[in-house]
Amino acid sequence: MTEVERTIRARRGQEIFRSQQLIRWRGRCCLTGLDVPELLTASHIRAWAACETDEERLDVHNGLLLAAHLDRAFDRSLMTIGPDGAVQWSSTLTEEHLRQLGVLDHSLAVLDLVPQQEVYLRWHRAQLL
Repeated sequence: MTEVERTIRARRGQEIFRSQQLIRWRGRCCLTGLDVPELLTASHIRAWAACETDEERLDVHNGLLLAAHLDRAFDRSLMTIGPDGAVQWSSTLTEEHLRQLGVLDHSLAVLDLVPQQEVYLRWHRAQLL
């Protein structure tokens, strides 16, 4: 048998959070401008599990809308966002890794950050590998 039955526990509010991020970032990856919803992820800046309250988990300012591969790097602390909005890459990633990811453009930046996001981004920058 090659199929397994699974029970999946969904996070309450996750769809609300995604909808908020799609609106906040006008349906585009905040770094690349990609506008294919199926390839975009509503990413928490301060991880869901690290949030202290439900309000923090669902705070629109605790999120970025990212292309799937960038979300994965962000979620795994292989990249973060500096105070100026510029992407900061983990030192564990080489220039070759960045080339393979298609992100050799070192000018990638979030241009529409708001001050309320800085508290979450400070937390995330402390997680960078």
